[in-house]
Amino acid sequence: MTRHFTPPVHQTTAPATILVDAIRCWSAARMAGELVQPCLSRVLDAHDCTMLTPVLDSLIHLYEIGLGRPVLAGNGPDISEDEHLLLDLIDGRFSRKACLACDKDIATALDCAICSTRIMMALTVPAHAAAPTPTYRL
Repeated sequence: MTRHFTPPVHQTTAPATILVDAIRCWSAARMAGELVQPCLSRVLDAHDCTMLTPVLDSLIHLYEIGLGRPVLAGNGPDISEDEHLLLDLIDGRFSRKACLACDKDIATALDCAICSTRIMMALTVPAHAAAPTPTYRL
């Protein structure tokens, strides 16, 4: 099932848009057998937050391990369930314990990656970019 992603309309990019772009880049690079961080760096540079490259690489990698399968990325305005869940985890709408049953060590690492991502995004993405929140539709 996919959900529709409507990017926010304002001068700066919302954190959700940055995350969706990063997930798609990361997934495409992995599927193509390419290095992930150069792709992420290019995508994040467009959002003026290249500093997030290693943070998001680790987050998405641990998320994929927690899922127990490759991350399924959406296409165009449609976000995948995997993208939606990761956005919800970062936003705090769901706890990792409620939606991903994974090995204790991976769970701990993923929880730390989620917290690190929240902190780094708060430090990196301008405060005025946090609003408005994108809308999701079934």
